[in-house]
This record gives sequence, C-alpha cells and structure tokens, in this order.
Amino acid sequence: MPDSFFASSKNKKRKRTTSRDAGPSTKKLARGVKGKGRQSDTTTKKRAAVDEELSDETRDDDQEGIDEMDLRAPDVDPDAYESGEEDEDETPAQKRLRLAKLYLDSVKQGLSLADGEFDAAEIDRELISARLKQDVMEHSGKMHLFVADSFDLSKPPSIRTKRAHRFSVTAAVASSDARWLYTSGKEGSITKWDLHSGKQVHTFHKCRPDKGKGKSRDTGELQGHTDEVWTLAVSPDGKYLASGGKDRRVGVWDVEKNEWVKGFGGHRDCISALAFRRAQPSVQTPTQLYSGSYDRTLKLFDLSTMGYIETLFGHQAPVLSIDALREETAVSAGGRDKTVRYWKVPEETQLVFRGGGGSRWYDDLEGMDEDNADAGPKGGKSAAKSEKFVEGSIECVAMIDETTFVSGGDSGSISLWSTQRKKPIFTQALAHGIDLSQVEVDNIETVRKPRWITALGSLRYSDLFASGSWDGEVRLWKLDAKLRSFSLVGTMPALGVVNSLQFVSPPKEYFAAASWALRVSSDSAEALQRSAQPNAKLAVSPVLLVAGVGQEMRAGRWIHQKGEGYLNGAVVFALHPRT
Repeated sequence: MPDSFFASSKNKKRKRTTSRDAGPSTKKLARGVKGKGRQSDTTTKKRAAVDEELSDETRDDDQEGIDEMDLRAPDVDPDAYESGEEDEDETPAQKRLRLAKLYLDSVKQGLSLADGEFDAAEIDRELISARLKQDVMEHSGKMHLFVADSFDLSKPPSIRTKRAHRFSVTAAVASSDARWLYTSGKEGSITKWDLHSGKQVHTFHKCRPDKGKGKSRDTGELQGHTDEVWTLAVSPDGKYLASGGKDRRVGVWDVEKNEWVKGFGGHRDCISALAFRRAQPSVQTPTQLYSGSYDRTLKLFDLSTMGYIETLFGHQAPVLSIDALREETAVSAGGRDKTVRYWKVPEETQLVFRGGGGSRWYDDLEGMDEDNADAGPKGGKSAAKSEKFVEGSIECVAMIDETTFVSGGDSGSISLWSTQRKKPIFTQALAHGIDLSQVEVDNIETVRKPRWITALGSLRYSDLFASGSWDGEVRLWKLDAKLRSFSLVGTMPALGVVNSLQFVSPPKEYFAAASWALRVSSDSAEALQRSAQPNAKLAVSPVLLVAGVGQEMRAGRWIHQKGEGYLNGAVVFALHPRT
C-alpha cells in the first residue's frame, strides 16, 4: 500500500482537449471567409484543424495571435504598404515587376524628366542607372560622388561676416538648409547670421556668474556660457545648436526661439569638440550628439529626450576633434596620444589607428617626399640639405564615408585612413608649406617649422575635402577613385588662422534668395537660372564652404596673425559647377 504522503486527492495531469471536442476557432473561420478564395473549403477546414491541434491550449481566445498582429511600424502610414493596384491573383514575379516600374517612375519624376524629353535608351543608360547605383552606394555608406573636378575654383563668389567678435573666432557652422550661420569667439559669445544677406540677427552673450570662491561657484542654472566658446555643431534638422568651451558644459540652444534649452555637465575639463550624427531625426533615429573634452573622454547625448547616454574611454590625451556620419559610429583625434579612434557605439568597441610618422623635406627639390621617421635620404639626395619633421599631435579629423577618413597634425601632414588598415594609406607631407619665424638668436636667423593642419572638412560621401592652416588660403583636395591617394585641385584666399571648415549642400531655392552666391556673370538672370539648377549631365549641385577664421588658434596663442585683412569672422565660398 503506498504511503499517504505521496497520495494526492487531485489528478495532477491536465486533460488535453483536442480540436475535435472544441471545434475550429472562430478567428480561423473568419480568416477562411475573408481569404483570397483560391483554396477549397475542404483544404481550409483541414488546415484550420491542424493549426488548432498544434496551438497552445492555455491561450485565451480574446488574445490576438501572431497571424493577426500588425507588425508594421507605428509611425508609418498603413497605405504606404499598399503600392499601386494590388491584385489578389498577382504572382510574386508580377509584383516585383510592378514595384520596379513604380520605383523607376518615381526616379524619373525626381529627375524632372517629361515623356519624350529623352529617348528610353539614354534614360536607362545614363540617368536611371546612375540614380540606382547612387541609391545603393548611399545605403552602403560608401563614397559615391565624384565631383572634385566639376567645380569652378578660379574666382568663386564669397561673403565675409562683419566685425562681431572682439577676440579670435574659434568656430563657424551653418545649418543644412544654409539659412543660418553661427560663429563663436574667445570672448564667450555666439553670433547668429542670416546667410542670405550676411546680416547679423542675434547674439548669445556670455553669462557672468555670481562671485564665488574659485571653482565652488555653481554654474548649472546659468543659461549660457561663462567662458570661451571653442566649438559649435548644428543638428541635421537645423533645430538645435550645440556649443562647448572652457566652462566644461555642453550647451544646447533652440535656434528658432533663440533660447537656451539645456546645459549638460559631466566633463571634468574643457570641451574641445562636438559633432552630431548626420542622420535625419525620426522615431527610430534620435538626435545624437558627441562631445570630446580635455578630460580624454567622449560623451554621447540624446537630444530627443535631452538625456545623457554613455561615456567612451580610450584616449590618453585631450580629444581635439570629432566627426560622425549617418551610422552609429564616430571618429576622434586624440592630440598628443597620436591616435585616431574609430568608435562603434552599438558594439561598444573601438579601432585604434596610430599616427606619429615622420616626413622629410629637401631644399634642392621642388616636390616633397615622405619617408619613415628612422629612414635617411637615398641616392643623390644624401648631399642635399634635408629636414625631418615628426608628427607630435593629431589636431583634426574628417570622415569621407563610413570607412574612410583623413587626419591632420602639427607636422603639416594630411593622412588618408581606412578601417581596413592600421597604417595610413597615403600621407601628404607639408600640405601647407613651411613657416619661417624670426628669432633673436646670434647663431640662428630663422626657425623653419611646418604649418599645422588646423582644420579639415569634407563634402560627405564625395572625393572632395578641404584643409586649413595660417598660410592665408584654404586648400581643396581630390581623392582618387580607388581611395589610394589625393592631390591638390585648388585654393581659396582666407587670411588668418582657419579654425573650422564645413561643406554645406543647400537646396535649390537658396541661390534664388542669396544674391551674393550667384556666379559672376554679365547676365544676372542667366546666372540665377544656372546657379539654381544642378548640372543635368554630371548631377552636380552648387555647394557652400564655410571657414571660421581668426587671428589666433582656438585653444591657444601659439600663432598670432596681425595686419591688414586679418579679421575675426567667417568666410563663406559658393562653389559652382563648370558650365
């Protein structure tokens, strides 16, 4: 007789009910009635019975099954999923053909091509094919715009801001629609300009905190900066302006209302770099802001919720420059640690690229040669007088596409990098020449030193980028199609120290409102029409190059430019395609 301890008055095994007892589900029958009608009633009942037998019996009937769930994004119009004239009896091949025709029609409409304007062969071969390839390259994040040779760099129209900053200008950025321009100065103020007319619109003045004992004073409630402003960044939608400087706070401004929105703390030293993720804000893609500081860290903020996300560690020296594109990645320059770091934010990993290479320059030659730091001159160059410069700091960085970027340092070299290689693919030594400084020493009359690369800016996903120093000009460089090297294509005058560079692709309507940006021509109407419309053959639109120019470097006074024409302000160039 079994022990009473193991006896149970209830049957623990649950009786399993089958579909034969319960009958088919009402939802399954409803789906059978609303079906496409291509299957017989016997097949529908048999499939419903099998589904019921495999279903979980503990499921409540009032809950929605996976077949009835709407898996579409909540912020997308449901009608967007229904394209064209949907046919219930349409095969998958027919559906793909129909969707392809709809896409080609949309591409044709986007290119503003009327029926009969071009023959079908020319459209398919040149325009449609190029547009499809461009869409694929944009989605992959690779360089796809080869426009460096298309711009007329001889005498581009330009505009310069008037005197609004008492001290050196540290940064100049423009909104993506080229409506507003923002400049910051060492006096602690930020100036807003109308980029259509070049007039000053508003000034965000420096705040004066209450007198306290040293660093103990509280600046958290102040709506503005209390010290020098070193860096600026504009969000992709143009809604927010981010600023940072010596007061160790990241400021966020609402540019439409001209108001202070938020001040992010957390950094323990001066903020030297800011960059927005270049993806358009949406429900799935928040507005993300990267900040770099002298405390050797990067921080990531979400401006959709005005919150802090995380801190990125790795640099062993102050972070001097940051750049980012559409993906959740960023590139930063670590200054004296001689590294460029590629951050993969979702994976919480980083790639380290070490610079610090040397370059050798020979007086007896017209060109410049780059050698290893420990290598000497070869052959006939041994008799020539040579100078060797070793990179001691990487000052700036700019992304070309998601896997390619360029960096500049205090040795005057510009290096081209790829995420697939640890060493630079190509290095241009002494990109802005050698600076001759007069010193009061008996044995040495002049000191020869390379001009630093103080700023870099790239036209996103294209073969064109710009560099700046204090030699009085901004230099434009062209990348080759295989991303193996780059060469000089043109220069533009900019007296002073170039502290920031930015390319902007304005909409077509901009050149109709900004008269200064029109190409110099005897016929103004013809110039307006030519400037507002992109080149149909090359698909090249005019772009703006914004340069922040000051009399000093943004973070120090190692270089001081004085004289006629050396002003603190911003210079904007309008680059038009050749006709």
